[in-house]
Amino acid sequence: MRLSRRHPRYASLRVRAALARASRAGLVVPEGLIAHGRGEMFDYLLGERTTPGARRAERWAAQWLRAARHPVVSINGNVAALAAPEIVRLAAARPGLAVEVNLFHRTPKRVRAVVAALRHAGLAEVRGKRPTARIPGLPSDRALVDREGIYRADVCVVPLEDGDRTEALRALGKRVISSDLNPLSRTSQRADLPIVDEVTRALDRLAESVTRDRTPLGSGDFHPVDRGALLAAALGTIGRNLTRRAEAARGRSRGRPARSARRPARGTPGRSRRTP
Repeated sequence: MRLSRRHPRYASLRVRAALARASRAGLVVPEGLIAHGRGEMFDYLLGERTTPGARRAERWAAQWLRAARHPVVSINGNVAALAAPEIVRLAAARPGLAVEVNLFHRTPKRVRAVVAALRHAGLAEVRGKRPTARIPGLPSDRALVDREGIYRADVCVVPLEDGDRTEALRALGKRVISSDLNPLSRTSQRADLPIVDEVTRALDRLAESVTRDRTPLGSGDFHPVDRGALLAAALGTIGRNLTRRAEAARGRSRGRPARSARRPARGTPGRSRRTP
């Protein structure tokens, strides 16, 4: 299918088409398509842009990544399909950042597909191909990790994550940075540092901020973060956007007769009367 650049939803349609291709190739599972649709809905509500609150979160996340002694970014199928170039850029910006494949719906074929997508984008090393450790308390295959990667990490970036593993990682004493468009998700609610932004925008700005930040690598000096304030800022943006839309809709309807006051069109019955 050819997409017209004149279409008002051209960028969104391109992403959907890319995910559909990735699904047919086995990189993205059907559940991942559903998750993307939910996230896109929240992006509408946020105005399809990086909000000031998200910018603050991305700057703080960059400081945490530089301060970390063993930072890791976790990659699932959707992240590999949507943001492989951004992952490569982030890895280049932060020397020593490990990139690890971690899948809920894990099969050898999907692992190979994720690794191939990252290597095609220019990433030299990918961890997690053959797990050597397990996160306690997780029944799913997301518990399978690399002992020198996620298991050892002090800071984990978990874009498009699930809430169960976010909680399990925190229980192991790790600092968790999430990237999730839904500020109400368990991932956003449980992460130490929630970034409420679209994943490609978030990773792109994160790489920029890592490059600009001057925190010594591996210093262990983490900037304190108010998670509740970040989530409240995202919810406030959604509330204001909805209020503006509601006010605009009311403004367009002013001066028009109420639907109930209009005379029925000829040949159509009027409102039925209610019996007392």
